[in-house]
Amino acid sequence: MKIAQTYSHLNGEEYILVHHEDLYKEICRLIESIDADQCLTKESKEKTKKGNLLYSPVSLNQAFRENFNTQGWTESRYEYYVTTDRQLLPELLTLPYGKQKDFLISKGINAPIASFKQTDFVKDKIAIEVQFGKYAFVAYDLFVKHLLFYTGGVINLGIEILPTKKMQSRMSSGVAYYEGEIYNILRHGRNNPPVPLLILGIEPASL
Repeated sequence: MKIAQTYSHLNGEEYILVHHEDLYKEICRLIESIDADQCLTKESKEKTKKGNLLYSPVSLNQAFRENFNTQGWTESRYEYYVTTDRQLLPELLTLPYGKQKDFLISKGINAPIASFKQTDFVKDKIAIEVQFGKYAFVAYDLFVKHLLFYTGGVINLGIEILPTKKMQSRMSSGVAYYEGEIYNILRHGRNNPPVPLLILGIEPASL
C-alpha cells in the first residue's frame, strides 16, 4: 500500500518528525509492506457492485495487525471512572485509575461507574487507529477516543489511517474515506478536536 495523502492537525506531523522520526519511518514502511490486493476478497452483493471483488475490511485489519504487532505496536486499554459533575472532572482526570473510585465515593457518589476505551496500536505514547468502518466510527476515533487518551496522558499524538476516496470506491458502501473526514475536521475549525493528530490517506499501490 502507499500513503497518498497526509493531514497534520495541531502540528501532529511536526511532532512526530521532531520527536519520533524513526517511528514515523517505521509506520510508513509497515504500511507500504502490506499488499492490499491480497485483501481483494469480498464479493459484493450490492445492486450496483454485485459480483465484484472488493477490498475486505476484515482482511485489511488483519494484515495491519500482523504487520504492526511484529514491531511492538500493541493494543492499549485506558480505564477510567465517569462523572457528570463538571466540578469534579478536573481533579478526577489527574488521578490514576486506582484512586478515581475512592475519590468519587468521597464526594458522595455511591456507585461510581467504571468504563474503558481501547485503541488499535500504541507505542512510545503514539496511538494509531486503522479505520475501514462507517463514518460514525471515524468521528468517534477523532473526537472521543484520541482525545480521551491524550487528556489522560496516555498519548502525545493520535494517528488515524483511512482509505482514500479512490480506494473506498472499491469497498462496500458507507465506508469512511480520507477526503471526506478531512473536510469534516476543517469545518469544525483549526483547534477542534483539541488533540494533535496525523491523518494518513492510504490506497493500494496498484491504484
